[in-house]
Order: sequence, then C-alpha cells, then structure tokens
Amino acid sequence: MEVIQLTEQQLISLMKQMSLEEKIAQLLQLATPFFEGAKSEGRITGPMASMGITENMVRNTGSILGLTGAEEVISVQQAHMRNNRLGIPLLIMADIIHGYKTIFPIPLALGCSWDAELAEKCAAIAAKEAAVSGVHVTFAPMVDLVRDPRWGRVMESTGEDPYLNGEFARAFVRGFQGRDLSGDSDRVAACVKHFAAYGAAEGGRDYNTVDMSERQLREYYLPAYKAALEEGCEMVMTSFNTVDGVPATGNKRLMRDLLRNEWGFDGVLISDWGAVKEMIPHGVAADEAEAASKAIHAGVDIEMMTSCYVNHLQQLVESGLVDEALIDEAVLRILKLKQKLGLFDNPLRGANVELEREILFCGEHRQAAREAAVKSCVLLKNEGVLPLTKEQKIALIGPFAQNGDILGPWSWLGSQEEAVQLYEGFTRIAEPSQVAVAEGCGIESASEEQWKAALEAAQNADVIVLALGEHSDMSGEAGCRADIRLPEIQRQLIAALKPLNKPMVAVLFNGRPLDLHGIHDQVGAVLEAWYPGSEGGTAVAELLYGLANPSGKLTMSFPYAVGQVPVYYNYFNTGRPQGAPDAQVRYVSQYLDIPNEPLMPFGFGLSYTSFSYGEISLSSEQMTVEQPLHIKVRVTNTGNQPGEEIVQLYVRDMAGEVVRPVKELKTYRRIKLMPGESHEISFSLTERQLRYHHADLQYISDAGEFAVYVGPNSRDVQELRFTLMK
Repeated sequence: MEVIQLTEQQLISLMKQMSLEEKIAQLLQLATPFFEGAKSEGRITGPMASMGITENMVRNTGSILGLTGAEEVISVQQAHMRNNRLGIPLLIMADIIHGYKTIFPIPLALGCSWDAELAEKCAAIAAKEAAVSGVHVTFAPMVDLVRDPRWGRVMESTGEDPYLNGEFARAFVRGFQGRDLSGDSDRVAACVKHFAAYGAAEGGRDYNTVDMSERQLREYYLPAYKAALEEGCEMVMTSFNTVDGVPATGNKRLMRDLLRNEWGFDGVLISDWGAVKEMIPHGVAADEAEAASKAIHAGVDIEMMTSCYVNHLQQLVESGLVDEALIDEAVLRILKLKQKLGLFDNPLRGANVELEREILFCGEHRQAAREAAVKSCVLLKNEGVLPLTKEQKIALIGPFAQNGDILGPWSWLGSQEEAVQLYEGFTRIAEPSQVAVAEGCGIESASEEQWKAALEAAQNADVIVLALGEHSDMSGEAGCRADIRLPEIQRQLIAALKPLNKPMVAVLFNGRPLDLHGIHDQVGAVLEAWYPGSEGGTAVAELLYGLANPSGKLTMSFPYAVGQVPVYYNYFNTGRPQGAPDAQVRYVSQYLDIPNEPLMPFGFGLSYTSFSYGEISLSSEQMTVEQPLHIKVRVTNTGNQPGEEIVQLYVRDMAGEVVRPVKELKTYRRIKLMPGESHEISFSLTERQLRYHHADLQYISDAGEFAVYVGPNSRDVQELRFTLMK
C-alpha cells in the first residue's frame, strides 16, 4: 500500500500551527505509565510523579519509551490521537538490542561470529517482531568500542576493534531499517549509541568519566558511529559520560560542530535516560533551566525521562536566552522521522494483533537464533575432550545445567521459561539415561545437598560437563564488576571435582571476558557460550556433541588477570618494549608478577578440525596511492571434519608521524573447507586503508615501511614487509 508522504513544506506548515508549548512537548519522551490507554496507566509514583508533568504535556508529548505489544500500542496511540489537538502521532521507542521475543546471542557474542550477514539477519528478525508489536524505533545498535571487561555494558558492544565494530554497525542498521523504511512496515528506525566514547569509562564503572585526546577519539572511538550514520541510521543517542570535560548531552562541540556540521547528520538526537538533568550533578549546570539551555544549544532534540525542556524552555525563549529557531529545528527533525515512518498516514503503522501472534517466536525465527548461537560460541581450549559422543555417560553439573537465565541483559520480551536450557539440549541428542544432571551449586552459593548430588553424578560419569557463569544481573547496564572471575563457589566446585580425575569441560554463560584462572587451568576444554539466547541449549549441545563445529573467534581479549585491564591487541609499543632484542631484564615495560599478554588474544578461537596456512605472498614489495597491494595465502583443512576458518589480515605502520598500534585489523575472510580441501585467499590492501589521524588531525597515510600480518588470530601470524611510495 502506498504511503502518503507529507512534503517538508507541509511539515513546516504543521509546525507553524503549533503553540510554543506544543512544540516543546514534542521534545519530551515519557515512559508508558503516563499515557491513557496503557495497561500501567496511572501508576506514576515516586520520581515520575515529581517531574511536574501535566495532563496537557502528556497530550502533546512527541514520543513514548518502553511501550510494546500491538494491543496496548493501538490503545495508547488511538487515545493520543483523540487527545492531541493537531493529531500528531507518538513515536514509540524501545530497547530492542538482541531480539524482541526471539532472543539472539548478546551483541558481544554475535561479534564473535565475524559474520556481518548473520548480524543483519538477526536485526531484521528483531525488527519484524518489534514492528508488528507496534515499535517504531529501537535504541540500537550500541557501537561503543570496549577495552575494559569490568564494564557491564561490554555485552552490548561487538568488541575492541574499530574496523570490525564498524562492519557490524552497518549490518545492524541495514537489518533494522532495511532499504525503504517508509514503505516497509516490517522495519524499525535504528538509533546508534552512545555518542560518544561511553565504552572508555574510567575504571570500567558505568556512567563514569571519559578523558582522552581528540586524536584518540577520532581514531578508535568515532569510526563505528560514523559507519552507522553512513548506512543511514536515523537517530543518535547521547552518552552519559563527559567528553573533554563536558557531558556529552550538553557538549556543543561534539554534537553541533562534529555530529551535525562536520558529519552532516540531520536526524534526531535523543538524550539517554535522564541525561539532560544529570548535567546538574556532573557540575556543569546549576539548575534544570541551565541544563535545558545547554542541551538545546548542543542540538539535543528529545529529552528522555526528565522534564527540563517542558518546564523551562518556554521561559528561556521568552527571556531571550534560547532562540525559538532551535526548538523549531528540533521539532521539524522529529516530524520528519514520523513522516518517514509513515505515521501521519497510518499512526498504527505495523501494529497488528493477529500477525503478532503468528510472527513472534515462530519456528523460522527460533531456527535463526540457533544458527546465530552456534556461530557465536568460541572454543577456547580443547585437549581432546570434545566433541562428546552419545555413548559416553555425562555428568552435567553446575548452576546453568537447568537454568533459563541464558538470554542476558536487554532481553526485552524474551522468556527464561521458554529458553532451551542446556540439559534439554543434551537430551535432544543423547538418551536421558546417558546424562545425569546436578546443580552442584547456585551461581554464588551452595548447599550441602547440592554438593553431594554433584559428586555422586560425577563419580558415575565418563565426562563431567560444567555449566558455569554469571547471572544476567552481573552484566549489562550498571553491571560492573571489579573481580571478573567466576564467583568463588563455582571455582570451588571445579576444585572439588578435580580429584575424581575425570575429563572435564567448562561451558561459560556470561556477558564479558572473564579472568579464567581456576577454570582454564583445571579443565580439559572450555567453550565460551556467552548469553546465547532463546535457542542456547540446543546450539551449545550441538557444539559439544560435534553436530556443529565451533567457528567463533574472540572480538575482545580475555585478560590474564584483571590487573592488566585495559588489555587489547592494538596497543602502542613503548620505548622499552618487553622482548626486544636489546631489552634489559628489568627496566622494560612489564609486570613483575604476570605476563603483559592476555590469556586469550583478539581473534582467537579453536575448531574440531585444524587449519594450516601456507606462506603468505605479496604482489609487490611496494604500494602506491594508485596501485593496491594483493596478499595471498593458501589455507588447508588438515583435520578430519568440515570447518570454517576466519582468516585475518593486520597491518603495522613501522614509523608513523605519531605512534601507531603494533597491529590493526584491516580485513578478514570467513571460509568453509572440507577435510583435505585447500583454498587460496586473496586480500586487497589500498593506500586508503593505511590512513590515520595525524597530530594535526589530518587523515592521511605515511610513506615508508609497513608490516602485513596474516593468521588465525592477532597473535599467531606470519609477517611480510612492504613500502608505501608517495
């Protein structure tokens, strides 16, 4: 059905009919309980009731947060259209991060698939389920570059590499928005977040300070946001943190100068929850009026869940401190997004109660979730213990053996009760009589009965499979941890079972890289399952029994110890690097008690088969601006199973104008090989890929020597040199 489009002039005409009060209310986003027709209507207590929100403000509000379900959306939108003087529909927004009803692996896990097409597919399914339930905008993708696993929100990112994060940012935007947001009611608008550099919060502590040079910001933290915007992302969300001493939500240099003017973004900019008012405790605004002024001058169009705009902007305009033109431009951007979504033509858009019942959590979507989980798990260790066989007697022990808490944070309508638990996955493959199950301990505590049952199950088993991890509240927003080991009781469980001298496998359900001491060194195999989503139990069981072959590779380094953090592969060398030919024993950059290197490097992941790499070759020892370099390597499956390998190419600028990382991922290839099969991989490397931000922030390359590395991860690589001629 053709959508009736209002012209920009018609939208401007509509805006001119609005009073200043009505325009300001368009800039307000409120949670569901404020609205007539909501199931939770009227339950506005505590902080919500103290916001000073009037009934008239609600009638003119521009957007709603957290409303979902076709029936309730229809009820609220219809009531709003009756109450709004000019019939301007609500924008309905929600946090659809890694699935709506069908839950996919957390984004950090999806990143470990190194499969952007898969990520796009997952986002498209999430969009379809959200759209039929009435959602218009999702607060995703989160593309913050992350280097500190103490920060709980690393689970929402795809890792520590700017190039790879950018590839996934593009894929998620394509999946959510499709090619025609106006004509495709199965899609939702995407909102990239958190702008900017939220992933660099000091101490890995949520909402904390970020302080870095502009060159560092542009080189590592901004590229993935820019990639999302280049893909057409409709919205941007501000971050909670400071950028160069100014909270992002009131940072005019970041939002007006960079985002709007330099990058040309003219879409909707929304604050994160309460971030406008939080400029007061940050210490850059004396009161709500000053916070409102700073945010509107910075270019923030929508204030989420505080009332600084609606309570103070009118007075600021009337006193001449804020130009009404700033409000007009914000309102027009909001109206344009509503128009692009077709809401003026059909305020209910895709909301459909009957279709909702058919589409949500359907078999096709669950199958896609299983595929995503299979590709996202990472085999970290295997001393011949895996794969299991159906003939073996298995003791499945641990707090996640029969636990539906495998969806992870931001699971929206995902149901732990409907998630496939690991024991269920096992018994779909092996006879139940072959699998003894015991909890052993809770996530953070144990009873004597649990301990005893675990030991009894283990004594009669051929192999012990330990299902361990963090409960979902241990990660995600506000889920920061200084001690990133598994809870002590789980490590004690491993120690108690170790004297039985049975082969042991650890399966980890968690939202961050962990310090694996007491696990990695005590068991024969480790499978990192992350929070694998609705079909997690099926996917993990298939991997453990060899019905699927692990192919995931880490996109975030696993530290040797938390004292190394932040630890990441693309670090700068020092003037006294450890291991240099002329290095002293003591006076080098090192720890005295632990290695410098992470336990598991970026790009690492094992398979049930093996791959050998032939010698890499270069098409020339010289590159020019016009002539790219071609790098070839032959990869062979030398094992006895089909498998997928992710071949990675890194580069180092040996002598830059400023210090350059020891390695930078530039491209990669995912290949599938049968046993004995070989394939020649050819990479093309251009001068553009060698550019970086210099001291004066020019984005150019250096003439001179470069190293190129190819291998299965960032550590185990072959090296050749070439020269860039300019």
